[in-house]
Amino acid sequence: MSEKLTFGSVCSGIEASQLAFSPFGFKQLWSSEIAEFPSKVLEHHFPDIPNVGDMINIPNSILNREYEAPDLFCGGTPCQAFSLAGWKNGLADERGQLTMTFIEIANAIDKIRLEDGKDKSIVLWENVEGALNDKTNAFGNFIAGLAGFDEEIKVSKWSKSGYLEGKERNVAWRVIDAKYFGLPHQRKRLYVLAGGKDFKPDQVLFEFNNKDIVKELKLKAKKRSLNVPDLFSTKKPKKETDLVFYKQGVKFEVFRKYTDCLYAAYGTKWNGNAAAYNGSLYVSENDKIRRLTPLECERLMGFPDDYTKVNGNSHTNRFQAVGNSWAVPVVKWIGSQINEFMDVKTKNGFNKWQKSIQPKKNKQNALLYLLDGTNQISQTEFLNSSNIPNNPIFGDLKDIIEPNHAIDKFFLSAKACAGILRRKKERNMNMNSELEVLLTRISEGEKIQTEKKSQHVTMAIANKGLVAESKVQLIKYN
Repeated sequence: MSEKLTFGSVCSGIEASQLAFSPFGFKQLWSSEIAEFPSKVLEHHFPDIPNVGDMINIPNSILNREYEAPDLFCGGTPCQAFSLAGWKNGLADERGQLTMTFIEIANAIDKIRLEDGKDKSIVLWENVEGALNDKTNAFGNFIAGLAGFDEEIKVSKWSKSGYLEGKERNVAWRVIDAKYFGLPHQRKRLYVLAGGKDFKPDQVLFEFNNKDIVKELKLKAKKRSLNVPDLFSTKKPKKETDLVFYKQGVKFEVFRKYTDCLYAAYGTKWNGNAAAYNGSLYVSENDKIRRLTPLECERLMGFPDDYTKVNGNSHTNRFQAVGNSWAVPVVKWIGSQINEFMDVKTKNGFNKWQKSIQPKKNKQNALLYLLDGTNQISQTEFLNSSNIPNNPIFGDLKDIIEPNHAIDKFFLSAKACAGILRRKKERNMNMNSELEVLLTRISEGEKIQTEKKSQHVTMAIANKGLVAESKVQLIKYN
């Protein structure tokens, strides 16, 4: 496109969007972050991009033209206890206030852009998958607010993808898993894309293909799990050994081909959750078990090495900053989709998939489509709104793991190993079998060493006693 998009972000964190959008020439106008350490990271990497601080002040600042109204506005706010009716009546729940402010910022941006004769902005919002299941119907309030309705949209259950045609904006959403974007990291996140009535977020966020990609991958996975050989092959199926590998002469073992979702508390509470039993956030280095390091976590999220290694850092705040961020390759893919859409922006040539799918009834009488997975929309075409893209890319933990750099505190002590095994037994939990073998070996190895030390002490005391007794006998003899 001749003019590259400008963008602004809120809840900016360490600015994954900047890394994701920069390959397409998107220009960042401002960020908004108040946490101390992420702000240091922003200052280190992007000193020329103003951090405007608290997002609460942004709507008025945009309306007063203190900050420019960008082409693209993005961020991820807490999505809980948000009532559209309460917002309209001025009743702001503190926990949902940032979500309301997010919509207010988007509205302020569009007001200024329309005054300047520009199109409405593109809006991108990211959140955890659980936002779809909030008991207060926060998601129904959120997309209704974005779309320009005065009341929430209610359904019995929100699907993991869908599309809403609104009064002011069209809105599409899709849960996407980073595991299929070159990261060996199962991280499902909800992405909501919206824009003015001439914007087609469904054409950006959804994909169209002549095959059911989800069905194909499931069949391939089933074939691998059954270890079924090729029908025309005379070779015996190989036993899976790629979980054990060597780098720079160091022996490594991982317990799964991809990790569980990396979370912000990984630096402080990392041995008491599910990952302590499936082993997905552990690695064995020379038969000693350790957690991943900040460097490896950066790689796991698609950041450059040592991206968060700035002045004033600690391991804990590096873990938190990375765990709270966005998976860079996923947002980069969304950026590429937006870029492509803007390049060929036209009212012709769009896929009219809505003709093949029944809309969901709702009290707003809005065109609402609840999607999930893939839908066949013609004899030869499928709509893909699953968490798997049409062209999945699979990463390898071998590329994430770095030898000879983890300090002692990242390794599990024998006492910690014993504690995990004890909790596993008390709670009757399943555990990765190879992980259990190593945990047992480490904890029992320490026990054996302790017993040996005890024996040595006992023998030493006994020997001292014999020596003393011999001296007494010698005195008596003399």
